[in-house]
Amino acid sequence: MDYAGLGLRVGLEIHQQVDTNKLFCDCPSELREDTSGSFMRRLRPTQSELGEVDRAAIEEARKKLKFIYQPLGTTCLVEADEEPPHRGNEIAIDVALEMALLLDAKPVDEIHFMRKIVIDGSNTAGFQRSALVAMNGRLEVGSQTVPIPMIGLEEDAARKIEQREDSVVYRLDRLGIPLVEISTGPVIESPEEAMKVALRLGSLLRATKKVKRGIGTIRNDLNISIAEGARVEVKGVQELNMMSAYVENEVKRQLSLLEARDTLRERGADVTDLKATDLTSIFQDTECETIKTRIEAGGVVLGIRLPGFSGLLRDRLGPELNRYAVLAGVGGTFHSDELPAYGIGKEVPDIRKTLGLEDDDAFLILADRKAVAEEAVGRVIERVKMAAEGVPEETRDPGQDGTTVYSRPLPGKARMYPETDVPPITISAERLERIEAELPELPEDKMERLVREYGVHEQQIGIILEDGYDELFEGLAKEFGEARTAASMISNVFPELERQGHRIDTISVQTFRDLFIFLRDGTFTREALPEVLRTVLTEGTTVEAALRKLGLEAASKQDVDAIVRDIVEERLEFVREKGEDAVGPLMGVVMQRLRGRADGKLVSEILAEMIEEIVGGGK
Repeated sequence: MDYAGLGLRVGLEIHQQVDTNKLFCDCPSELREDTSGSFMRRLRPTQSELGEVDRAAIEEARKKLKFIYQPLGTTCLVEADEEPPHRGNEIAIDVALEMALLLDAKPVDEIHFMRKIVIDGSNTAGFQRSALVAMNGRLEVGSQTVPIPMIGLEEDAARKIEQREDSVVYRLDRLGIPLVEISTGPVIESPEEAMKVALRLGSLLRATKKVKRGIGTIRNDLNISIAEGARVEVKGVQELNMMSAYVENEVKRQLSLLEARDTLRERGADVTDLKATDLTSIFQDTECETIKTRIEAGGVVLGIRLPGFSGLLRDRLGPELNRYAVLAGVGGTFHSDELPAYGIGKEVPDIRKTLGLEDDDAFLILADRKAVAEEAVGRVIERVKMAAEGVPEETRDPGQDGTTVYSRPLPGKARMYPETDVPPITISAERLERIEAELPELPEDKMERLVREYGVHEQQIGIILEDGYDELFEGLAKEFGEARTAASMISNVFPELERQGHRIDTISVQTFRDLFIFLRDGTFTREALPEVLRTVLTEGTTVEAALRKLGLEAASKQDVDAIVRDIVEERLEFVREKGEDAVGPLMGVVMQRLRGRADGKLVSEILAEMIEEIVGGGK
């Protein structure tokens, strides 16, 4: 797509967990499963200091949900909103200021926390505490300068455990973990550029060595718009490799909605006076199991005439309207562009007649308890009217396939008001001088130094830095003189083990030292390193115990000779046919039988000599 011609603008908001205690109490900031009972709350929207009520809060209140919270053994009264917050965590504030200096931003003289109304249950108080820390920074990404208008600090939300029909279950382990928030200006002009900016910001955050790592510890919000569209926020993107897909698919979605708008205008569609019609009587003998079940449970079937919408529902507006109905509590909707299907066919002529449809008109039907169905119809009508205008501003949730679904209206300034329980925090010149003196080495400078000092390929160092293992790499390289082995382990073995579901971050630095001590002493060879590390993770044991379990001890030259000879004799015809070309295929067979107990170079030399002896001697 011609993103420049479409006027694509993307802005990023990155939220990174800080590796310290909670922001407003001393509780540990770690995810756990040892819950201790539960308590229930209902949350309601409140006015801002200007007397306004945020539209996103109103939307959440319409769901009428209960919120069930699971505290842990370490949960305190602050997290349960039964005690005022304590003073802001000083280490977290330092990290936010450190990022401000790294991004050439101007820190504020005094930090004031604000309350941001959030009543989706993710905060026990009904609001999230957030503070501005610095402004007017910049980020260099290649030849481009990306403005950073704001750097903030806020508390993370509770962790959603279960969504029920009338309630949501949250766990309080994540609630209150400090988040550094970094916002870019809306200057990003392509999906690829968005990913580059996110990677660059992530590398700077990891360079501080004071942020958490792993899935869920960093989340990205994408603000996306095109020239004739509207700003849409895709909230909570965790996988960077999916970021391009979210931007591209949102552009396609907005273009599709604009095309639908233009078609509706060409057809002269009038959506000012829409209403629901009871169609229950038409479905008394229906073959649609979903509708039959709803009617038997005392529900109703309601239909809406959609003037001018024929042909616009299947891939464009149908999923949008359905989502609004689902959020109101119904299981789903049916529309005329997809019928006959789902056991609905014979009813279509009567539906069209009852609703008074013309050729360009479409219809949508849904079935549920009367109150729920009427609420859902009201939501659908709201969205139909937006379709006639084009693209609505809204917040959307990311899916695993790169698409998104509607979540709520885009929040506005009406959700903010001052936090009266947390005192202002003055930022002194001395504090900034101390932080500036301790700023970390920039990732690009560190990459150049590590490549130069340790002779490792730039691509491997890039992976090491991106994953935040540079301190581990440099420590092992310095102590054991095994820079290439350490680099290979981190850039090749770690990703493979993580794909298998193992968590590398559970292994201590001392365990890695033990691994390299045994390697240096010749207890096992480099080839066995992946298997030893996998056993340490699988068994949750020490390196020494893993070696005992695997029965690994370095094979003698005589042992290697014997194994190579056995394998060559088993494949004598193959050796005679291939000659020296048999070395490569047989190497894998020998190494598999040795299970990493011998160095690959030694094995290759013995194998080549033995094959040469056979081929050259004519045996």
